[in-house]
Amino acid sequence: MNEIRKILAVVDPTSEDQPAVGRAAWLARNIGADLELLVCYYNEYLSGDRLFDSPSLEKARDEVIQSHERHLESIAEPLRADGIVVKTTAIWDHPLYEGVVRRSVESGVDLIVKDTHHHSAVTRALLTNTDWNLIRTCPSPLWLVKPQAFADTPVFVAAIDPMHQHDKPAALDDEILHVCKALSKKVDGELHAFHSYDPRIAVATATANAYIPVSLPFDEIEQQMHEDHQKRFKEITEFHKVDDDKAHLVAGLTHEELPLIAEKLKADVVVMGAVARNRWKRLFIGATAERALEHLPCDLLIIKPDWFKTPVDLNNHEAA
Repeated sequence: MNEIRKILAVVDPTSEDQPAVGRAAWLARNIGADLELLVCYYNEYLSGDRLFDSPSLEKARDEVIQSHERHLESIAEPLRADGIVVKTTAIWDHPLYEGVVRRSVESGVDLIVKDTHHHSAVTRALLTNTDWNLIRTCPSPLWLVKPQAFADTPVFVAAIDPMHQHDKPAALDDEILHVCKALSKKVDGELHAFHSYDPRIAVATATANAYIPVSLPFDEIEQQMHEDHQKRFKEITEFHKVDDDKAHLVAGLTHEELPLIAEKLKADVVVMGAVARNRWKRLFIGATAERALEHLPCDLLIIKPDWFKTPVDLNNHEAA
């Protein structure tokens, strides 16, 4: 992740509350970044998809976009008065996550900030959730904001996987800790590192390969697994100079343990990695981040590896 010089905040045109704008402005103010406010809008009844397009439909679309631009300017004015460089953009594009990705690439932003809300398990399973699709397809770091105030000393939790149980490249852990460390320093925050492992994996593997499962020393197997994870976890946290009392190694499932540690530490932001290599693996790769999102009591910052390429067609804009 490069130094954050430009932030894109996704504005919800249907809501008066804009947690993402507030968080993005707070961050821009603290790190000296420029801010772009984006409305990505679409209405199928004005799109001309069902009927032949007409000048009246085109005029209606232009008027809607102009209305959103005026609204964005009303949001931007007090931010500019506070010393933040703010640009406003309203576009006609669909679906929302693809429009956000296309605009972020076109604008060359270093970070996307968007608010998020609870979503049902059915919606999640059907992959219609914009947040999950952004986690899967967004090439830029993605900061998902929950409507809560930050502490005076914000707490950042870097969720890493030094054993690469969830198929993440090793360099991603270093990037997660680097980002956490840099952000916490910029805003006078506090850095923590977290890693969890599932001891049932070792026991299940041993059982599957043993001729006499009842005689297996399960306690020793679990202890050995703990020591292996502890060794790798300590290596990376010491390298990044994380204090021992701020390095948390826990036995359990990440999507269950991470919200618990975030609650215990009163975390403001959890930073973790997500990888989606292709459309067939999208249900499995990065699913830990998506499952954790539903239960985290704080913001979530998703980091992608440098080599990640978005599957979104960057040239397939919906015409306004």
